[in-house]
Amino acid sequence: MKVLKLIFRNTFRHPLRAGLTILGLAIAVMAFAIIRTTVSSWYAGAQAASPNRLVTRSAVSLVFTLPIAYEEKISKIEGVTGISHAMWFGGIYVDPKNFFPQFAVDGDTYIDLYPEYIIAPEQMEDFLKQKNAVIIGRRLADRFGWSLGDQVRLTGTIFPGDWDFVIRGIYSGAEENTDETIWHMRYDYLDERMRTEMPGRAGQVGSFIVQIADPSQSAAISQQIDAMFENSSAETLTETEESFMLSFVSMASSIVTGLQIISVLVIGIILLVLGNTMAMTARERISEYAVMKTLGFRPLHVVGLIIGESLFIAALGGAMGLLVTFPIARLVQAAMADFFPVFKVEPITLVLAVLASFAVGLMAAVFPTLKAVRTPIVEGLRIID
Repeated sequence: MKVLKLIFRNTFRHPLRAGLTILGLAIAVMAFAIIRTTVSSWYAGAQAASPNRLVTRSAVSLVFTLPIAYEEKISKIEGVTGISHAMWFGGIYVDPKNFFPQFAVDGDTYIDLYPEYIIAPEQMEDFLKQKNAVIIGRRLADRFGWSLGDQVRLTGTIFPGDWDFVIRGIYSGAEENTDETIWHMRYDYLDERMRTEMPGRAGQVGSFIVQIADPSQSAAISQQIDAMFENSSAETLTETEESFMLSFVSMASSIVTGLQIISVLVIGIILLVLGNTMAMTARERISEYAVMKTLGFRPLHVVGLIIGESLFIAALGGAMGLLVTFPIARLVQAAMADFFPVFKVEPITLVLAVLASFAVGLMAAVFPTLKAVRTPIVEGLRIID
């Protein structure tokens, strides 16, 4: 108990130094947690992917389309239990900065393939009754203050012109990592207008979503689908939904790698900050440790005081940093909603931050401990303040 009191008193012997060190550690821990959360948010879509959904797209590039006639052929493959199609719309709402994902989907089948979307049955019925109806995510509705029955106009970029819609459904996610920022319009509304204005673009879709009964057969079914359209004018590439999502992450792999490197550097900063403080502390107290040894204190007691103080400072800084992380994460989520539909501090991030603080507390005390233990009593007593 007396040792704990000594550790506490020694920690705050220099209040300003201790306070600044704890504050620096808190900022570093918070930065580490936010960076780690940003990295995990890049992978949120892939983590939420269903193992029994495949995505079939053009083998050339995502910007190339596929004939909608492929859908019937794919549906006849053994092991396929459901299929739908989608097309990226890419419209602008008021300002190009107001980005959000927009897909023209088959109203009868698409939503059925996504059980993680929770939507009221009556809203689904309204969506199917009206061609220019849309279903949007709860977070997207909250972002623009939209509600059921609101009329929204988008200006097309890929599909030119003004497009008028009516919000008939708002879905919520069954899981925390479900994307609630997606706009779903009806494909037949898009296709009907294309047949009139741009006949060459009608009957084309961006991808097919294929539901399979057995996820272990995903590779075999994917090969079967692609073999069916091999050497055609529109060859396909079929992959799991997770792989499809990760292909987008790979486009920004350098950014993700950079963030991961920065998160490691932040740990180095924590170590330098605390290590410097502990080195100064040990240097100032060499004579005190010599007196303690003279009075009969064992080296183990000295080691306990130094390591205890270092761990105590690290614990305070880590705890403060984690407390600040959650409000900062909410601010980041609000500011980066366009890029990160899901921005959640994962438990593993908190565990890593705690372990990092503990490890830094131990490492920062290594050299001061060795110096205090190895310094002879006589030499230590010569250093009198």
